[in-house]
Amino acid sequence: MSTARPELGQAWWRGAVIYQIYPRSFADSNGDGIGDLPGITAHLDHIASLGVDGIWLSPFFTSPMKDFGYDVSDYVGVDPIFGTLADFDAMLARAHALGLKVIIDQVYSHTSDQHAWFCESRRDGTNPKADWYVWADAKPEGSPPSNWQSVFGGPAWTWDARRGQYYMHNFLKEQPQLNVRNPEVQDALLAVARFWLDRGVDGFRCDALNFAMHDPSLTDNPPVLTPGKRTRPFDFQHHLYNQSHADILPFLTRLRRVADSYDGDRFLVAEVGGERADEEMKLYTQGTDRLQSAYGFLYLYASGLTPRLVEQGPAMWPGTPGEGWPSWTFSNHDAPRAVSRWADGRDPKAYAGMALLLLMCLRGNVFLYQGEELGLPQADVPFERLVDPEAIANWPETLGRDGARTPIPWKTDNGFSGFSESEPWLPVDPRHEALTVEAQERDPSSTLHLARDMVALRKAHPALRTGSMAVVTATDSLLVFERTGAGESLLCVFNLGHDHVAWSWPPGYTALQSVNCPAPGSGGLPPMAGLVLARMAG
Repeated sequence: MSTARPELGQAWWRGAVIYQIYPRSFADSNGDGIGDLPGITAHLDHIASLGVDGIWLSPFFTSPMKDFGYDVSDYVGVDPIFGTLADFDAMLARAHALGLKVIIDQVYSHTSDQHAWFCESRRDGTNPKADWYVWADAKPEGSPPSNWQSVFGGPAWTWDARRGQYYMHNFLKEQPQLNVRNPEVQDALLAVARFWLDRGVDGFRCDALNFAMHDPSLTDNPPVLTPGKRTRPFDFQHHLYNQSHADILPFLTRLRRVADSYDGDRFLVAEVGGERADEEMKLYTQGTDRLQSAYGFLYLYASGLTPRLVEQGPAMWPGTPGEGWPSWTFSNHDAPRAVSRWADGRDPKAYAGMALLLLMCLRGNVFLYQGEELGLPQADVPFERLVDPEAIANWPETLGRDGARTPIPWKTDNGFSGFSESEPWLPVDPRHEALTVEAQERDPSSTLHLARDMVALRKAHPALRTGSMAVVTATDSLLVFERTGAGESLLCVFNLGHDHVAWSWPPGYTALQSVNCPAPGSGGLPPMAGLVLARMAG
């Protein structure tokens, strides 16, 4: 396996591969059917063996779990189902000992309605935290203050009889919107950041960051007039006023200033979705006093992987002076797994290998979601086992998030695939039982071994890790792009279609890596073929 150190003077995160852990579903150490921090610690060697640079942990904070941890009731506490603060410290120490950086989620746009801040805020309109959340009077006839809709369905406003006002929530009604424009709220959130940075975390992934501030005039959103099927009221509006206010930017500068006060290149990356994500990702990462990186949903909800979809990436992030650094992911805890969305009847193992190579060839950081290294398909979760509020509300029109959150299969013929000693919180898909880590370790041709090779390829070549990217060809099926940097030029070639495509090997190149291409250079590319070629010296 080839390895390489980051380029001299290069921040660790630039071009990094970061493995996302969804703690509930990674590994259960105490047999209660829910993954936990000691379970993560016990399996960090597996992650380190992939050659990745770090891990990102989805929330493990104290929470009523209405949205499975993204409804935080204590930003500096560990929920008992995941363990203790000492367990977190032990996990962090072990990760660092293995050379893994650790970034954690920060949810700054909302809290749980059980958070002490909200419990105080809702008492009346005069308490010290009265303005810590977004409260507004009803319209004269009693209706909500604006027409804004929640992501999870229904109005983004809920009436509270104690305050005699509506409170805002962009997500569940149990996730009231913080008034992040309030300097006291900002101070409190930055104190949370310092708490975790003091413990040694290497950065934050900022959840739903463009929802952090809204138009204070509560202007109604305009309707979407283009035809098309919609499954949520949220999709009937252009979200011009309930999110994405320009006042978010000074807060990001404050957050960056806190991160920069610590040694070690602390990394800040934003999650940014929505119809203006391209513009907002650029704003949130512009210059040197905001976040370093952002990722959107270019791939996460795409129904198919096409050359023209991939072509949008370098067009969005061309590398102009002052521009931030992109991050990419094909799957995560919020989207159906890429293999199931994109294989379209083709061999899922072959497709998983091709997708891994393509992901590792993109310019930017890479987030590798747990289970992608195993080629896991989207799990089938029967209706009676669903727990995702969005999936239940919209059944059967949306796949929901549960199928991407089922337990990682560790062992073969070991009860619940080695995840737990008891029934897991979500079922293990029978198709996953043949894709366990144990089984794939024994098979040199497995997706797991290929994943290690793909990560090693990226780390061994600065052109892949931090070089420029230029698309050469993007047809219906054929994708060819060049990665250039640190004195090397690589040609990345993929057949994303269903049929053999004609393609001629250019003179002066030699193969570094190939997938699903038994005889590279023998005339054309079979379906799902991927090649990385290096220009030969001289």
